[in-house]
Amino acid sequence: MTLENKKLYINGEWVETADAYEDINPATEEVICSVAKAGTAEVDAAVGAARAAFESGKWSTMAPKKRGQILWKIGELIRTRIEEFAALETADNGKPIFESLYVDMPAVADCFQYYAGWATKIHGETIPIGPNSLNYTLREPVGVVAAIVPWNFPLLLTSWKVAPALSAGNTVVLKPATNTPLTALLLAEVAQEAGLPPGALNVITGPGSVIGQALVEHSQVDKISFTGETATGQQILRSSADTLKRVTLELGGKSPNIILADADVDAAIKGAAMGIFYGKGEVCAAGSRLLVEDKIHDEVVEKLAARTKKLVPADPMHPKTKLGALVSEGQMNKVLGYIEAGTSGGAELVAGGNRADIGTGKGYFVEPTIFDNVTNDMKIAQEEIFGPVLSTITFSDPEQAVAIANDTPYGLAAAVWSRDIKRAHIVARRLKAGTVWINTYNNYDAASPFGGYKMSGFGRELGAHALESYTEVKNVWVDLNE
Repeated sequence: MTLENKKLYINGEWVETADAYEDINPATEEVICSVAKAGTAEVDAAVGAARAAFESGKWSTMAPKKRGQILWKIGELIRTRIEEFAALETADNGKPIFESLYVDMPAVADCFQYYAGWATKIHGETIPIGPNSLNYTLREPVGVVAAIVPWNFPLLLTSWKVAPALSAGNTVVLKPATNTPLTALLLAEVAQEAGLPPGALNVITGPGSVIGQALVEHSQVDKISFTGETATGQQILRSSADTLKRVTLELGGKSPNIILADADVDAAIKGAAMGIFYGKGEVCAAGSRLLVEDKIHDEVVEKLAARTKKLVPADPMHPKTKLGALVSEGQMNKVLGYIEAGTSGGAELVAGGNRADIGTGKGYFVEPTIFDNVTNDMKIAQEEIFGPVLSTITFSDPEQAVAIANDTPYGLAAAVWSRDIKRAHIVARRLKAGTVWINTYNNYDAASPFGGYKMSGFGRELGAHALESYTEVKNVWVDLNE
């Protein structure tokens, strides 16, 4: 994929627009390339192409085995071009190349190939009504799906939406985040090579306030799948009401990571660091609230702070870098603002707290930051920061830990560390979160459902559960009376 001016991908063709914007590398602050800026006319064209492809049946009624083969081929092609995908992802997002190359891109390929297998396994059932009736269900694709994707895991979260939608026979209009469009455009190129029919996948780039809103309001879009901020999810619900679209939302989080006194402390500290600093903390399920039992508090904070001070932001393209650049200047300033709020709010800064300079004088880098002596009513404990900032809160017993953990408007993820597996299961059951990890953090698999409680949204990504939101159930009743 050459870094020339990027076009839209509509109905199997690359489409120019009258307007464009600059795509910035957050680690160098340099322009990567110019990207087409779509407007409402391009939204109409993309939705029209998706609608025509769906109604024609060239994808929706294609033999499921053939659909599965094309999805599998997409996964294969991603693997063959994995270094190209990874380099684009890191240039666009600022995440370390290690994460892009060895974690994100392999998971993208896995996701497409996992749902390739599901294409032949989406089916209805017969219902025993009585001897004179044949009653059965069909599970059919919803129709045109608008997938609106954030910038933190640009292609991975794209695959979580596009792969199950296509597997079920839907057609898709993909709107990547304005800051990180490049791997979505490369995916379109790969999908075309794999044999995906024109119109089955369309990619439009530009501002969410214009084209995202147009997709949400469009009468020919049947479903919205959105990952992003809670406030945006709320607006999507309001805007979709007139057309009664099916909507699934994967929104914000303020996930509690609970370390009980009987935990393997060293493993828990390693997990806590990875839980908040992986992906620069720009992770919806980041373990941003560390709840530590008072008996081990001093040990945990001391060791974690020492570990964190060794984690130095660096060039994301270097293979040994573990902490890259935040995605944009605006996001960096937002994170630094929260760090200031933590300090002024009475929390104790024990590591980090500043903008980082990797020696170039450029880039949106922030030191990995830990606050101690945080109370759960503080701003940094209640609001999603979406950066490498950890709030440490002390508790005296598991009952108090659960109460603190659940005292948040969010409910996306949580974790508990304990050698007492019975206690860990009991705590896990009481946590109001869509995913609970025990003695680990940030584990994902294409077969394992992911989604939130409360203001973290509704619906599930991944696994068999994701397919429920991309299909309609039709009941057919046949009278067999003579």
